[in-house]
Order: sequence, then structure tokens, then C-alpha cells
Amino acid sequence: MSNKSEIKFLIELDDNKMPEKIQWQADDADFKGMKESKTMMLSLWDKEDKVTLGIDLWTKEMLVDDMNLHFYQMILKLGDTYRKSTSNPEIAKMFDEFASQFADKIKLFDKK
Repeated sequence: MSNKSEIKFLIELDDNKMPEKIQWQADDADFKGMKESKTMMLSLWDKEDKVTLGIDLWTKEMLVDDMNLHFYQMILKLGDTYRKSTSNPEIAKMFDEFASQFADKIKLFDKK
């Protein structure tokens, strides 16, 4: 018998339908209840149409510096996921190199 795990997102919107609060929980998470986030980027592969679908949300409280760090970490995560799913470390390394170039360009780690 297969197992199932539910992941739930709760998005509170303002009058203009802009996210004010993003919360999530998962059956298999190492915490109970809802956990708050300031951004979420969900990418799904449509099996039938062979196209990537996405949901990108961020709250008004998300700072540009935090978004820069978030993108940097997502680029590294893409490389990790690619490496694990394809067993192709040479190409996965390109994500690591791009993440480094991205961080340099936006001076991510040059904080005074």
C-alpha cells in the first residue's frame, strides 16, 4: 500500500488580492501546525502538456535583500536537485557557478 502526504498552503490576501501572509504545513514536516513564510515559488511539471507551471507569491514584507538571498539559495537548490535527479555533476556545477556569479553581481555577501 502506498503512503500519502498532504501539503497545505494558506494565503491571506489584501483587498487588491496581494499576499499579506503565506502559511504552510505538511504531514511529513518536522513541526506541527502552520509555519509562516514571506515567499513561495512552486514549480510543477504538467505530465500531459509537458510544460512547467508555477505559482510565485511574496508578501509586501519581503525585503529585496531577503529576496536576493532567497534567489541565490534557490539557484543552489536547483543545482542540487538537478545533480540528484540526473546524476550529471558537470552540468549541475553550472548552477553553482551561476549562483556565485549572481551573488557577486548583486554584492550579496559584501554587507558592511
